[in-house]
Amino acid sequence: MPLAERAGHPTFWQVFGNGPRPALAIHCTLAHSGAWAGVAARLPGLALTAFDMPGHGQSGPWAGSDYHGDVTRIAASFIDRPLDLIGHSFGASVALRLAVAAPEAVRSLTLIEPVLFVAAAGTPEFATQEADNERFRALIAAGEHEVAARAFVGQWGAGQAWEKLDPRARAAFAVQMPLVLAGGVANFTDTARILRVGGLEAIEAPVMLIRGAQSPSIMALVCEAIAARLPDVGVAVVPGAGHMLPVTHPAQVADLIGLNLSRE
Repeated sequence: MPLAERAGHPTFWQVFGNGPRPALAIHCTLAHSGAWAGVAARLPGLALTAFDMPGHGQSGPWAGSDYHGDVTRIAASFIDRPLDLIGHSFGASVALRLAVAAPEAVRSLTLIEPVLFVAAAGTPEFATQEADNERFRALIAAGEHEVAARAFVGQWGAGQAWEKLDPRARAAFAVQMPLVLAGGVANFTDTARILRVGGLEAIEAPVMLIRGAQSPSIMALVCEAIAARLPDVGVAVVPGAGHMLPVTHPAQVADLIGLNLSRE
């Protein structure tokens, strides 16, 4: 479980399993590398590397200007040969960016609810999400981090009531709210040009898009828009699951990842 500089950031990472296939998993905002433990335990054929994003888990704080870009560069530092790339939420957006930039480095790609909201631009759901983001931005600007965290976790959390969360977790989430805002820039405006013409179409690796049946409705639109442009793609919906399905439904998620691995 090393802690070392990766792409200029003090980064903690760990490796789950010692299978023959190298994999890299990128967690969601407010989580940490340990969130992959349940999924990884059910994929014994992988040696799955997972790192803590800046400002998360045991990694150092973040003080940059491009959070999505910094996390992408950290993730890229772990890729030295073609591997199975897995991402959840913000991490799935980063994984997709990597696959577009270097499709030859990806053996298979699993995207669990990628929050690349701009893929659904022009829909009522996207307009609603933009309005929510503006309210979120106003709360952060006013220093109302705990109010922002409560609203964010209510929409994108694992379904547990805010009052029942450990007070230490609530405090940590409040501190991390500016990271949510910083990471959202690329997902609302595609500053990383993930959706550029010909980008998704160049990914030849098998792709699996996974979402929860109980997730915010915009996720279905985002997944459909991305899937429509991929040459080799499957889309799966996990019944009863919400946005945090790698944590709440690890067995189903692992089964779907395994299915995608078998398509390679």
